[in-house]
Amino acid sequence: MDFIVDYQKNEKMDISIWVERYRPQILNDYIGNDSIKETFNAYIEKQDIPHILLFGPQGTGKTSLAKILTNNINCDYLYINASSERGIDTFRDKVKDFARGSGFKPLKIVILDESDAITAEGQAALRNMMETYSFHTRFILTCNYVEKIIPPIISRCQTFEIKPINKTDVAKKLVYILQNEKVSFTKEDIKFIIETYYPDIRKVINFAQQSNINGALKIYKDNAVDLDFHKKIVEILKYPNNPEVSLMEIRQLIVDNTDPNSLEPAYKYLMDHMDEYAKGKEAIVILRLAEGLKDSSSLINEVRDIPFLACIYNILNDLRE
Repeated sequence: MDFIVDYQKNEKMDISIWVERYRPQILNDYIGNDSIKETFNAYIEKQDIPHILLFGPQGTGKTSLAKILTNNINCDYLYINASSERGIDTFRDKVKDFARGSGFKPLKIVILDESDAITAEGQAALRNMMETYSFHTRFILTCNYVEKIIPPIISRCQTFEIKPINKTDVAKKLVYILQNEKVSFTKEDIKFIIETYYPDIRKVINFAQQSNINGALKIYKDNAVDLDFHKKIVEILKYPNNPEVSLMEIRQLIVDNTDPNSLEPAYKYLMDHMDEYAKGKEAIVILRLAEGLKDSSSLINEVRDIPFLACIYNILNDLRE
């Protein structure tokens, strides 16, 4: 494959995890979303930023953009993964102490990753802090579901939708990494990984590293859990009247083969492969998928399998009619 990409040298080359080793450190290395990069470049030149909210699908570079800003602005910063530290105590203690304390640099930045998981009480506290400490402290929020952020916070931020980059650029990035790691591969390997995990660049890179066996890419498709799971769901939907398939078996399939974060791509896979199972009933299936995705977006990760299971159950009933 004739992809040759010249990236800046990454200072994290000694890190063993590829996702971190090849995380872009400067805007020139960040692929896609060019208009946002222009705006962020202006922030870096001014050495100042507003409150920022980055939203979009998982694995598309929201955290990378946030870290590029903090790495290239003279600031002290605090990083918090809000999916694990999402309660009011985090904001009363850790965030507030950081925001109000004196620093050695002109600006302080708080990165709240996965901020759509922050509780209602936590978001209320955050809203007040964004006003109280805005003179010297800025907040960067990232999330998959912007509708889960309360309007007062959104109104205080410059909001940017991070859109997936195209498959060709993802392939170029992957090829660059494999060549740099001296891992041999085939065009079929690259195609399989991209088709399976796009647009989640993080999963693309992680699966490639997992498949690196003694300097060669060896794809064991059974390890591609998401793709296998998606295909099994489609096979179930192809035969809605199959008496051997029960709702409990479908539920167990979901539990055994996936995690809550991978259910969003499952909706898209079912949409893209609708011609395999929903001929003549595409309209109602689209409505069911939209309902399931909407319900899923309003829930925390741990219970997103419930609307997905309900969606599959409703589609099966529709296909039986």
